[in-house]
Amino acid sequence: MTDPDCIFCRIVRHEAEASLVHEDTVVAAFLDIRPVNNGHVLVVPKVHAADLAGLDPAVGGHMFAVGQRLAAALRRSGLRCEGVNLYLADGRAAGQEVLHIHLHIVPRFAGDGFGLRRGFRFENPSRGDLDGTAARIRDALQAAGGDADVPGR
Repeated sequence: MTDPDCIFCRIVRHEAEASLVHEDTVVAAFLDIRPVNNGHVLVVPKVHAADLAGLDPAVGGHMFAVGQRLAAALRRSGLRCEGVNLYLADGRAAGQEVLHIHLHIVPRFAGDGFGLRRGFRFENPSRGDLDGTAARIRDALQAAGGDADVPGR
């Protein structure tokens, strides 16, 4: 199912222009129109999912596998690419602008100026605080039916 108003759904349906680099039955990958660096690719599922919560895990796994292949292709392409970031923003507060989940494959090189920036210092929590936070996440994972087993705990 696709959303008639979603630009990424329109691209998937070939109703909007895109510079495709990969397409299969599950995902499409195309160049970002506002690239961080030349070769910046977006991988989108063909089924509309606004966020990670709505994304089928198998589709997410396929998105990541395609992302890995594209990262390797970027390194072989002759484009300037000394490293690669895979980036996924889940929700507006995380920087997601188009509400159709998508994975960014960003070619990187020294001095390109891109990166996640924080306007404050990193926190330095105690081990007790870290363990308490980990327990809360494990409890939430277990409550959702996920595997919360942690070896050695």
